[in-house]
Amino acid sequence: MTAETYEPVARRNAGRWLLHRWPTALGLLAGGAALAANVGRASLSITVCVAVLCYLGAAALGRKWIAWVGVFAASLVPVAAALTGLPWWVGMAVVAAALVVLGLVLGVPRRPLTAQFLATLAYGGLAVTALLLAPTIGLVLAGAVLVAHGLWDVVHYVRDAVVSRSLAEFCVALDVLLGGGVLVLAAVG
Repeated sequence: MTAETYEPVARRNAGRWLLHRWPTALGLLAGGAALAANVGRASLSITVCVAVLCYLGAAALGRKWIAWVGVFAASLVPVAAALTGLPWWVGMAVVAAALVVLGLVLGVPRRPLTAQFLATLAYGGLAVTALLLAPTIGLVLAGAVLVAHGLWDVVHYVRDAVVSRSLAEFCVALDVLLGGGVLVLAAVG
């Protein structure tokens, strides 16, 4: 193969990779944009809570694809909470409680619903705790929680459980890049 024929083949292969790995590309784009915008601990904490609400929503409704809708819907919760004068995390907690009740009423399998509820308590609780700490320590905690949620995403991707693989793949890329990037930036500056 000559150099002239190799380059178009390489571009074609890169194009195929992007078509198949669009969730990774989208997650890296979103994470990179947030890093470039100098994201703070509140934004990181909201990102963690949006992520756990997506998973909880999918478990509560028993539909993997709901997690993608949850990205948009859960992102609106802090805005709605602010409009009503509530702290954003109170709005997230109310939505989480409503999702659990909805899941119980719908009779979805208890094991995934319970696991996602416990994950919401753990990740969400740590994300909100980050807001109560000194700014740098809170930023580090929020970044670490986001990276840890990336591991949660990997488990769900491998098991093909609760959320669609595309959502889990997107979240891995976003969570690890954004959380890890914040940890690196905190360590060097």
